[in-house]
Amino acid sequence: MAKACSDAYMNAMLQLIDDADTLTICSAQPANVAGIAAVALASVALTPGDGNGDFTIADGDTNGRKLTVAQQSAIAITASGTANHVVIDDGTNLYVTTCTSQVLTSGGTVTCPAFDIEVADPA
Repeated sequence: MAKACSDAYMNAMLQLIDDADTLTICSAQPANVAGIAAVALASVALTPGDGNGDFTIADGDTNGRKLTVAQQSAIAITASGTANHVVIDDGTNLYVTTCTSQVLTSGGTVTCPAFDIEVADPA
């Protein structure tokens, strides 16, 4: 018997993520939204919603669906440290991913390149 999942189900998960309104570059993985402040190095406001500027939901690269988070340029660095995580959050929920380790210095700027969050079709 084959496995299947409607795009609507996969989109629903991605739409919860695209409700986020903040992207934060961090020196460690925060345990929860309240923990972001302790590890934040740089932060930028996002425009929530598919197709509103910072998020796009589309077919996955191989299958399934993907959410693309747009590049964020010239984000002000507010604390010095080594960046190794990127967090997007809506004030209640967070999505955490890793990034290439990079030393950031307060007073400078950093660019977060576009990245995808993919949900594969069931296999």
